[in-house]
Amino acid sequence: MFKLPDLPYGYDALQPTISSETMRLHHDKHHAKYVETVNTLCSKEQLTPDSLESLILEARSSRQTKLFNNAAQAWNHAFFWSCMTPDAHPLDGELAAQIAQAFGDVKGFKDKFVQEGEGHFGSGWVWLLATKEGLVVRSTHDGENPLGQDGATPLIACDLWEHAYYVDYRNDRKAYLGAWFDKVADWRFAADQLAAAKGGEVWRYPAPAGGPALRRQA
Repeated sequence: MFKLPDLPYGYDALQPTISSETMRLHHDKHHAKYVETVNTLCSKEQLTPDSLESLILEARSSRQTKLFNNAAQAWNHAFFWSCMTPDAHPLDGELAAQIAQAFGDVKGFKDKFVQEGEGHFGSGWVWLLATKEGLVVRSTHDGENPLGQDGATPLIACDLWEHAYYVDYRNDRKAYLGAWFDKVADWRFAADQLAAAKGGEVWRYPAPAGGPALRRQA
């Protein structure tokens, strides 16, 4: 059985960028429902995955759409919580150097990230990914994520579903993305992911009950 990970900070820790009302609704209702549905489907199909990552890859390859959507969304949300911090630090170090190489400078990166997220039609996610060709910004629809896709490693992601921002920003997704980028994005986490992409242990979802301990939880 997979568990709903606790938030790594208080419900009100990201205010005013993201309200406690949004965090409670988002984590306790939306994320919790995805995890509950994954466990229900696994029980029904008598599946005993050793990780959420392996379940996502198997569900995608076998075209088990409902299982994939819920498992991927459970993963995406846990990753998203780790992508934010109430103690934001500026981009620096190797991550900043690679961003400059890929996008010109931090402003160019922000412009690309916000533009990609704002222009994404419908629900989904916007990601900064480390690929063989360098850093890229991409968006994915609905619950899709980069796991198992061309060796890409997600460094940071922002939720584009309306439940992530509508209470606080109504339909102004651009304002939400800009504030998120400037105020709560955890660039230290992204830097850790970048370092891990070169041969370390990248972020993983907490193991199911009885599974191996993992390095970092959301």
